[in-house]
Amino acid sequence: MNAVLVAVLVMLILAVARVHVVLALFTGALVGGLLGGLGLDGTMVAFQEGLSGGAKIALSYALLGAFAMAVASSGLPRLLAEWLIGRLGVESPGARRAAVAATKWGMLAGILAMSVMSQNLIPVHIAFIPLIIPPLLTVFNRMRLDRRLVACIMTFGLTTTYMYIPVGFGNIFLNDILLGNIRKAGLDTSGIAIMHAMGIPALGMLAGLAIAVLVSYRRPRDYEDRPIADTGDGEEPISRYRVSVALVAILVTFLIQVVMQARDAEADSLLVGALAGLAVFMGTGAVKWRQADDVFTSGMKMMALIGFIMITAQGFAAVMTATGEVESLVTTTAEIFAGNRAIAALAMLVVGLVVTMGIGSSFSTLPIITAIYVPLCATMGFSPVATVALIGTAGALGDAGSPASDSTLGPTSGLNADGQHDHIRDSVIPTFIHFNIPLLLAGWLATMVL
Repeated sequence: MNAVLVAVLVMLILAVARVHVVLALFTGALVGGLLGGLGLDGTMVAFQEGLSGGAKIALSYALLGAFAMAVASSGLPRLLAEWLIGRLGVESPGARRAAVAATKWGMLAGILAMSVMSQNLIPVHIAFIPLIIPPLLTVFNRMRLDRRLVACIMTFGLTTTYMYIPVGFGNIFLNDILLGNIRKAGLDTSGIAIMHAMGIPALGMLAGLAIAVLVSYRRPRDYEDRPIADTGDGEEPISRYRVSVALVAILVTFLIQVVMQARDAEADSLLVGALAGLAVFMGTGAVKWRQADDVFTSGMKMMALIGFIMITAQGFAAVMTATGEVESLVTTTAEIFAGNRAIAALAMLVVGLVVTMGIGSSFSTLPIITAIYVPLCATMGFSPVATVALIGTAGALGDAGSPASDSTLGPTSGLNADGQHDHIRDSVIPTFIHFNIPLLLAGWLATMVL
């Protein structure tokens, strides 16, 4: 059996069985490397070389966590939370129900809007989550809001935006990587409207979100009111000066990331932005020197799990690449079902799902599968638009629902700030069910009708 397929299955089974995600990724990589013929030494070398690729990302998110705690120490998030809680404390039962409903749907709409804008208008990706979500957890608790719903909303915004709207990260995914690799494989894409090609798959994601909001997570869910972290804020009076500094620091952080992303999509914008924001807090005295160590340490602890998972996921991906069996999985699957268009399209989509679930990045999956899928689709008579839809969907599948994906790690980093949101059971499984299944069906439908 294909080593990559076995490795991904081992990793997923262990993670669902409550084995820590880091251990599940390492064990899956070890099994895949041994089955792929690398041997123990070769597997460990490939894994260790891959770890360096995740170190920079992990450091960026650790500094972002420190910046989030610095913002929290300013009192700005507490000011927002107290205002929202005040709206929920209306004495009249009828008015209170109306206030709760308005606050709930307003917050969810705001979180969705921020998730969408984080991919294009203000391309900060998941950087907004540890800043915005932890202070709102108390409000979620008061409304008995199911955090799995919030995870689905954020993952929808993070994923659907880049796979449908060709701006910001979407421009990189759709134009640079998807259409760029398809052209390299020999298919003329000059007359293809990318939003038309990816429209049906995007509607599949929308259907999954509707099911999550209207059906799956409508019922209240109870959580305990737990402290998030020691930020040094406590019950001190909120200082207008520190709140103003926090607003300036957030603006500086976001502006630096936007400017750097516009100049170079590969730049370390998150790392530099977080450092700049921290410098504003320290330089203005909004974070006192004697409190700085505690504030920064608390923030880094909050993001430590995410960082370790990201580092380990890079090692897992490096081992899978070193086996050489990712291409083998794609080629073998395509050859087996080449005689039946419908089954072949479904099989190619499933392979894309498996590869992305293991690697954790749709952006990395596309170059692997495109060179093989383009000539196969041409041989089977798929139109150019259908080919783009199939390959784009195959790449996007697995981003939602992967234990190692930013689209699930990001929501967990915010929702688990008080230790009550399990990464696998509350982020990975809900997003896998609500997005990968409808996206798979919608992508297959698009391939058949376009």
